[in-house]
Amino acid sequence: MGYGYSIRLIQLNKSADRKLLGVRLGKLCIKHDLPVSSVASKLGVSRQTVYNWFIGATQPKPAFASRVENLINRLK
Repeated sequence: MGYGYSIRLIQLNKSADRKLLGVRLGKLCIKHDLPVSSVASKLGVSRQTVYNWFIGATQPKPAFASRVENLINRLK
């Protein structure tokens, strides 16, 4: 079942700095069609926070960085 990432979100993610932790997470979530609401729930943050990470607008605070890294490693 597709969760329908918007074309705009995909484009913003593609144009964002690939080195950023949140952008890397976004690329994998888009690739695996993992819903933002599921990612937000797993990480204990809001959906808007996850979207902002995906496009590189903000990055995970240090308290969340290890959780994000763990999720990235599971999705690889």
